[in-house]
Amino acid sequence: MKIAMLARNANLYSHRRLKEAAEARGHTLDILNTLRCTVHIASHRPQVFYKGEPISAYDAVIPRIGASITNYGLAILRQFEMTGIWPLNESVAIGRSRDKLRSLQILAKHGLGLPLTAYANDPKAAEEIIRAVKGPPVVIKLIEGTQGIGVVLAETMSSAKSVIEAFRGANVNILVQEFIKEAGGTDIRALVVGGKVVAAMKRTGAADEFRSNLHRGGSAQVIKITPEERSTAVRAAKRMGLNVCGVDMLRSNHGPVIMEVNSSPGLEGIESATGKDIAGQIIDFIAANANGTTKTKGRG
Repeated sequence: MKIAMLARNANLYSHRRLKEAAEARGHTLDILNTLRCTVHIASHRPQVFYKGEPISAYDAVIPRIGASITNYGLAILRQFEMTGIWPLNESVAIGRSRDKLRSLQILAKHGLGLPLTAYANDPKAAEEIIRAVKGPPVVIKLIEGTQGIGVVLAETMSSAKSVIEAFRGANVNILVQEFIKEAGGTDIRALVVGGKVVAAMKRTGAADEFRSNLHRGGSAQVIKITPEERSTAVRAAKRMGLNVCGVDMLRSNHGPVIMEVNSSPGLEGIESATGKDIAGQIIDFIAANANGTTKTKGRG
Protein backbone atom coordinates (compact mmCIF):
# COMPACT_ATOMS: atom_id res chain seq x y z
CA MET A 1 0.00 0.00 0.00
CA LYS A 2 1.16 3.52 -0.80
CA ILE A 3 0.22 6.17 1.76
CA ALA A 4 0.60 9.95 1.70
CA MET A 5 0.79 12.06 4.85
CA LEU A 6 -0.03 15.75 4.74
CA ALA A 7 2.31 17.33 7.30
CA ARG A 8 4.64 20.31 7.39
CA ASN A 9 7.28 18.85 9.71
CA ALA A 10 8.50 15.34 8.85
CA ASN A 11 10.65 15.25 12.00
CA LEU A 12 7.86 15.40 14.57
CA TYR A 13 7.62 12.29 16.74
CA SER A 14 4.11 11.40 15.57
CA HIS A 15 5.03 11.69 11.91
CA ARG A 16 8.21 9.68 12.27
CA ARG A 17 6.39 6.94 14.18
CA LEU A 18 3.65 6.64 11.57
CA LYS A 19 6.23 6.40 8.79
CA GLU A 20 8.23 3.78 10.73
CA ALA A 21 5.10 1.75 11.48
CA ALA A 22 4.00 1.84 7.83
CA GLU A 23 7.40 0.78 6.52
CA ALA A 24 7.71 -1.99 9.14
CA ARG A 25 4.50 -3.46 7.69
CA GLY A 26 5.75 -3.30 4.11
CA HIS A 27 3.92 -0.13 3.08
CA THR A 28 5.32 3.06 1.57
CA LEU A 29 4.57 6.35 3.32
CA ASP A 30 5.55 9.70 1.80
CA ILE A 31 5.35 12.85 3.93
CA LEU A 32 4.15 15.72 1.77
CA ASN A 33 4.53 19.30 2.95
CA THR A 34 0.94 20.53 2.89
CA LEU A 35 1.99 24.01 1.78
CA ARG A 36 3.83 22.61 -1.24
CA CYS A 37 0.64 21.01 -2.54
CA THR A 38 -1.50 22.85 -5.06
CA VAL A 39 -5.00 22.27 -6.39
CA HIS A 40 -5.92 22.29 -10.08
CA ILE A 41 -9.67 22.51 -10.55
CA ALA A 42 -11.24 21.41 -13.83
CA SER A 43 -14.59 19.78 -14.57
CA HIS A 44 -14.40 15.99 -14.05
CA ARG A 45 -10.61 16.16 -13.65
CA PRO A 46 -9.73 16.99 -10.02
CA GLN A 47 -5.99 16.97 -9.43
CA VAL A 48 -3.48 17.64 -6.68
CA PHE A 49 0.06 18.67 -7.55
CA TYR A 50 3.10 18.38 -5.30
CA LYS A 51 6.09 20.52 -6.17
CA GLY A 52 4.65 20.90 -9.65
CA GLU A 53 4.05 17.20 -10.30
CA PRO A 54 0.60 15.55 -10.35
CA ILE A 55 -0.37 13.18 -7.52
CA SER A 56 -2.49 10.14 -8.28
CA ALA A 57 -0.86 6.92 -7.11
CA TYR A 58 -1.75 6.87 -3.39
CA ASP A 59 -4.15 4.44 -1.75
CA ALA A 60 -4.72 6.53 1.36
CA VAL A 61 -3.88 9.90 2.89
CA ILE A 62 -3.20 10.71 6.54
CA PRO A 63 -4.06 14.36 7.25
CA ARG A 64 -1.84 15.91 9.93
CA ILE A 65 -2.87 19.48 9.26
CA GLY A 66 -1.56 22.15 11.63
CA ALA A 67 -4.08 24.51 13.19
CA SER A 68 -2.37 27.53 11.64
CA ILE A 69 -3.11 26.26 8.11
CA THR A 70 -6.47 24.59 8.68
CA ASN A 71 -8.30 26.23 5.77
CA TYR A 72 -5.55 25.58 3.24
CA GLY A 73 -4.96 22.06 4.50
CA LEU A 74 -8.65 21.18 4.28
CA ALA A 75 -8.79 22.49 0.71
CA ILE A 76 -5.91 20.18 -0.21
CA LEU A 77 -7.49 17.24 1.61
CA ARG A 78 -10.84 17.79 -0.12
CA GLN A 79 -9.05 17.58 -3.44
CA PHE A 80 -7.42 14.29 -2.42
CA GLU A 81 -10.89 12.99 -1.54
CA MET A 82 -12.28 14.08 -4.90
CA THR A 83 -9.57 12.15 -6.73
CA GLY A 84 -10.71 9.00 -4.90
CA ILE A 85 -7.85 8.73 -2.40
CA TRP A 86 -9.16 7.41 0.93
CA PRO A 87 -8.63 9.80 3.90
CA LEU A 88 -7.96 8.54 7.43
CA ASN A 89 -10.07 11.45 8.67
CA GLU A 90 -12.29 13.33 6.25
CA SER A 91 -12.11 17.05 5.64
CA VAL A 92 -15.67 17.58 6.89
CA ALA A 93 -14.91 15.89 10.21
CA ILE A 94 -11.63 17.74 10.72
CA GLY A 95 -13.36 21.04 9.99
CA ARG A 96 -15.95 20.25 12.66
CA SER A 97 -13.32 19.39 15.24
CA ARG A 98 -11.28 22.55 14.61
CA ASP A 99 -14.27 24.77 15.38
CA LYS A 100 -14.74 24.34 19.13
CA LEU A 101 -18.20 25.91 19.10
CA ARG A 102 -19.47 23.72 16.27
CA SER A 103 -18.03 20.57 17.82
CA LEU A 104 -19.66 21.31 21.18
CA GLN A 105 -22.99 21.98 19.47
CA ILE A 106 -22.79 18.60 17.71
CA LEU A 107 -21.85 16.75 20.90
CA ALA A 108 -24.56 18.51 22.91
CA LYS A 109 -27.17 17.61 20.28
CA HIS A 110 -26.39 13.94 20.86
CA GLY A 111 -26.48 14.16 24.64
CA LEU A 112 -22.78 13.80 25.43
CA GLY A 113 -21.48 15.23 28.71
CA LEU A 114 -20.04 18.74 28.39
CA PRO A 115 -19.09 21.60 30.71
CA LEU A 116 -21.62 24.42 30.71
CA THR A 117 -20.63 26.64 27.80
CA ALA A 118 -21.75 30.07 26.63
CA TYR A 119 -20.98 32.16 23.55
CA ALA A 120 -21.81 35.74 22.68
CA ASN A 121 -20.60 38.34 20.24
CA ASP A 122 -21.34 41.44 22.25
CA PRO A 123 -18.77 42.17 25.00
CA LYS A 124 -21.58 43.91 26.89
CA ALA A 125 -23.03 40.43 27.45
CA ALA A 126 -19.93 39.36 29.41
CA GLU A 127 -21.62 39.23 32.80
CA GLU A 128 -24.60 37.36 31.34
CA ILE A 129 -22.51 34.55 29.88
CA ILE A 130 -20.31 34.32 33.00
CA ARG A 131 -23.39 33.74 35.13
CA ALA A 132 -24.80 31.32 32.52
CA VAL A 133 -21.93 28.94 33.28
CA LYS A 134 -22.27 29.39 37.06
CA GLY A 135 -19.13 31.46 37.36
CA PRO A 136 -16.84 32.94 38.33
CA PRO A 137 -14.42 31.22 38.17
CA VAL A 138 -14.72 30.50 34.45
CA VAL A 139 -12.49 29.21 31.67
CA ILE A 140 -12.24 31.47 28.64
CA LYS A 141 -10.84 29.95 25.46
CA LEU A 142 -10.29 30.85 21.84
CA ILE A 143 -12.59 28.94 19.51
CA GLU A 144 -9.64 27.93 17.32
CA GLY A 145 -6.89 27.60 19.95
CA THR A 146 -4.79 24.43 20.37
CA GLN A 147 -2.40 22.92 22.92
CA GLY A 148 -3.72 25.16 25.68
CA ILE A 149 -2.89 28.36 23.80
CA GLY A 150 -5.57 31.02 24.27
CA VAL A 151 -7.07 29.40 27.38
CA VAL A 152 -7.46 31.59 30.46
CA LEU A 153 -8.81 30.87 33.94
CA ALA A 154 -10.55 33.95 35.32
CA GLU A 155 -11.30 33.67 39.02
CA THR A 156 -13.32 36.82 39.65
CA MET A 157 -16.16 38.60 37.86
CA SER A 158 -14.02 41.64 37.14
CA SER A 159 -11.11 39.65 35.72
CA ALA A 160 -13.43 37.49 33.62
CA LYS A 161 -15.19 40.53 32.18
CA SER A 162 -11.86 42.18 31.43
CA VAL A 163 -10.54 39.13 29.56
CA ILE A 164 -13.76 38.73 27.57
CA GLU A 165 -13.84 42.40 26.65
CA ALA A 166 -10.16 42.33 25.64
CA PHE A 167 -10.61 39.30 23.38
CA ARG A 168 -13.75 40.67 21.79
CA GLY A 169 -12.12 44.09 21.42
CA ALA A 170 -9.46 42.34 19.33
CA ASN A 171 -12.26 40.72 17.27
CA VAL A 172 -11.34 37.24 18.53
CA ASN A 173 -14.08 34.64 18.99
CA ILE A 174 -14.17 32.94 22.39
CA LEU A 175 -16.12 30.46 24.47
CA VAL A 176 -16.79 30.77 28.19
CA GLN A 177 -17.04 27.51 30.14
CA GLU A 178 -17.64 26.45 33.70
CA PHE A 179 -14.52 25.62 35.68
CA ILE A 180 -14.57 21.97 36.79
CA LYS A 181 -12.78 22.44 40.09
CA GLU A 182 -13.08 18.80 41.15
CA ALA A 183 -10.91 17.72 38.17
CA GLY A 184 -7.96 19.05 40.17
CA GLY A 185 -5.87 20.16 37.19
CA THR A 186 -6.01 16.74 35.51
CA ASP A 187 -7.76 15.42 32.46
CA ILE A 188 -8.05 12.18 30.50
CA ARG A 189 -6.97 11.69 26.89
CA ALA A 190 -8.65 8.65 25.30
CA LEU A 191 -7.21 7.68 21.91
CA VAL A 192 -9.87 6.29 19.58
CA VAL A 193 -8.98 4.28 16.47
CA GLY A 194 -11.72 2.78 14.34
CA GLY A 195 -14.44 3.16 16.94
CA LYS A 196 -12.42 1.67 19.81
CA VAL A 197 -10.45 3.23 22.65
CA VAL A 198 -6.97 1.78 22.11
CA ALA A 199 -5.17 3.71 24.88
CA ALA A 200 -5.85 6.22 27.64
CA MET A 201 -3.71 8.43 29.84
CA LYS A 202 -4.22 10.88 32.65
CA ARG A 203 -2.55 14.25 32.14
CA THR A 204 -1.64 16.43 35.11
CA GLY A 205 -0.75 20.08 34.82
CA ALA A 206 2.52 21.54 36.02
CA ALA A 207 2.62 23.27 39.40
CA ASP A 208 0.38 26.36 39.52
CA GLU A 209 -1.00 25.49 36.04
CA PHE A 210 -4.67 24.54 35.56
CA ARG A 211 -4.06 23.39 31.97
CA SER A 212 -2.85 19.81 31.70
CA ASN A 213 -1.41 19.95 28.16
CA LEU A 214 1.90 18.11 27.87
CA HIS A 215 3.18 20.95 25.68
CA ARG A 216 2.78 23.22 28.72
CA GLY A 217 4.86 21.11 31.07
CA GLY A 218 2.22 18.65 32.15
CA SER A 219 2.93 14.99 32.88
CA ALA A 220 1.16 11.81 31.75
CA GLN A 221 0.56 8.37 33.18
CA VAL A 222 -1.44 5.33 32.08
CA ILE A 223 -4.94 5.13 33.51
CA LYS A 224 -7.81 2.66 33.52
CA ILE A 225 -10.89 4.51 32.37
CA THR A 226 -14.43 3.70 33.41
CA PRO A 227 -16.99 2.11 31.07
CA GLU A 228 -18.82 5.46 30.98
CA GLU A 229 -15.64 7.30 29.97
CA ARG A 230 -14.90 4.69 27.30
CA SER A 231 -18.43 4.97 25.93
CA THR A 232 -18.23 8.77 25.94
CA ALA A 233 -14.99 8.76 23.93
CA VAL A 234 -16.32 6.29 21.36
CA ARG A 235 -19.60 8.17 20.95
CA ALA A 236 -17.78 11.49 20.58
CA ALA A 237 -15.56 10.11 17.80
CA LYS A 238 -18.59 8.66 16.04
CA ARG A 239 -20.63 11.86 16.24
CA MET A 240 -17.73 13.92 14.95
CA GLY A 241 -17.15 11.44 12.12
CA LEU A 242 -13.51 10.81 13.02
CA ASN A 243 -11.80 7.46 12.54
CA VAL A 244 -8.82 8.52 14.66
CA CYS A 245 -8.94 11.16 17.38
CA GLY A 246 -8.00 12.07 20.91
CA VAL A 247 -10.97 12.75 23.19
CA ASP A 248 -10.08 14.95 26.15
CA MET A 249 -12.34 14.59 29.18
CA LEU A 250 -12.58 15.84 32.74
CA ARG A 251 -13.92 13.84 35.67
CA SER A 252 -16.71 15.96 37.09
CA ASN A 253 -19.14 15.32 39.92
CA HIS A 254 -21.79 14.45 37.32
CA GLY A 255 -19.64 12.15 35.17
CA PRO A 256 -17.18 12.64 32.30
CA VAL A 257 -17.38 15.93 30.41
CA ILE A 258 -15.70 16.43 27.05
CA MET A 259 -13.32 19.34 26.68
CA GLU A 260 -12.16 18.72 23.11
CA VAL A 261 -12.03 16.17 20.30
CA ASN A 262 -8.62 16.40 18.62
CA SER A 263 -8.48 15.16 15.01
CA SER A 264 -4.65 15.13 14.89
CA PRO A 265 -3.65 13.79 18.30
CA GLY A 266 0.03 13.63 19.19
CA LEU A 267 1.38 10.15 19.76
CA GLU A 268 4.48 10.78 21.87
CA GLY A 269 2.79 11.32 25.22
CA ILE A 270 0.33 8.47 24.97
CA GLU A 271 2.80 5.96 23.52
CA SER A 272 5.31 6.83 26.24
CA ALA A 273 2.71 6.62 29.01
CA THR A 274 1.07 3.39 27.88
CA GLY A 275 3.90 1.59 26.06
CA LYS A 276 1.50 0.80 23.22
CA ASP A 277 2.24 0.91 19.51
CA ILE A 278 -0.49 3.38 18.61
CA ALA A 279 1.13 4.29 15.30
CA GLY A 280 1.05 0.63 14.30
CA GLN A 281 -2.63 0.35 15.19
CA ILE A 282 -3.41 3.38 13.03
CA ILE A 283 -1.53 1.93 10.07
CA ASP A 284 -3.27 -1.43 10.54
CA PHE A 285 -6.62 0.37 10.51
CA ILE A 286 -5.72 2.14 7.27
CA ALA A 287 -4.65 -1.13 5.65
CA ALA A 288 -7.93 -2.79 6.63
CA ASN A 289 -10.21 0.09 5.59
CA ALA A 290 -8.63 2.11 2.80
CA ASN A 291 -10.93 0.61 0.18
CA GLY A 292 -14.03 1.51 2.15
CA THR A 293 -15.63 4.75 3.27
CA THR A 294 -15.34 6.85 6.39
CA LYS A 295 -18.37 7.68 8.50
CA THR A 296 -18.77 11.39 7.83
CA LYS A 297 -21.83 12.56 5.91
CA GLY A 298 -21.40 15.19 3.25
CA ARG A 299 -18.06 14.24 1.71
CA GLY A 300 -17.18 15.98 -1.55
